[in-house]
Amino acid sequence: MQQEKAMNESRVVQTRLVLPPDTNHLGSIFGGKVLAYIDEIAAISAMKHSRSTVVTASIDSVNFLSSVKAGDILTLESFVTGTGNTSMEVYVRVHRENLKTGEQTLTTTSFVTMVAVDDEGNSKPVPKVVPQTEEEKWLYTSSKERREKRMK
Repeated sequence: MQQEKAMNESRVVQTRLVLPPDTNHLGSIFGGKVLAYIDEIAAISAMKHSRSTVVTASIDSVNFLSSVKAGDILTLESFVTGTGNTSMEVYVRVHRENLKTGEQTLTTTSFVTMVAVDDEGNSKPVPKVVPQTEEEKWLYTSSKERREKRMK
């Protein structure tokens, strides 16, 4: 197994159209729908990093910052920001784009912890993550504090 991987090797971007069945009676996307998207993209980033099956250990934080309406485009981006022995912290951010105006807004941020598992479901070691950009370095450094809070 490779001992270290650059953070950007786990980067995933997904784009989705928000349709009326995805929304509540106010025309805003269901929070649970966004959570499902976050869980899925976080898993993909963690699988790319670990090159193995992963399971969700926790969704550490979810911040819904602004609403998303039917007809908006959602762009989700995720990447591994920190690693333990078998776990990976994945940062996910979600932007909405109004197709008529082109306006883009950050709508949701989240940190998800994933654990790599083997074919029997036992946890397995993952490569260390190496930050390169200033944003990545900040997320990497702050991941240690978030990990300590999770462990309490």
